[in-house]
Amino acid sequence: MRAADLVIALTLIVVGTVVIADALRLGIGWGLEGPQSGFFPFWLAVLMVATAVVIAVQSVRRASAIPFVTAARLRPVLVVLGPAVGLVLLTEGLGLYVASALYLGFYMRWVGRHAWPTIAAVGLGIPVVTFVIFERWFLVPMPKGPLETWLGF
Repeated sequence: MRAADLVIALTLIVVGTVVIADALRLGIGWGLEGPQSGFFPFWLAVLMVATAVVIAVQSVRRASAIPFVTAARLRPVLVVLGPAVGLVLLTEGLGLYVASALYLGFYMRWVGRHAWPTIAAVGLGIPVVTFVIFERWFLVPMPKGPLETWLGF
């Protein structure tokens, strides 16, 4: 566990330092119109680096031999991660709406063991509602696949 804490803390320190450097380039002062572009990113990154330093110090002081993750704890993570990776991979070829319908249906059946009528309602309903909200109301184009092209969208 200590090694994982140290790796994450050091990663956050590096990322925070990069943000601080870029915020300094943009300006962190107060201009005529208000705060300069780097003001808020600078202070958020300072807070992030300070917190990461505290985490690193705590992890060094702790002499814990507890493993970061056990096999029993890794399985539920992979059960969630696997279908999520599948959703991302399918989105490129099938589009967001078809991929999300397949994801919801698969996840509800495999993990939730829901009945087929519920899976059909949710698996088809949520992508349709999402399509209406984003594509029609907000006019935000989302990744589309062959089905949407065939339907004329």
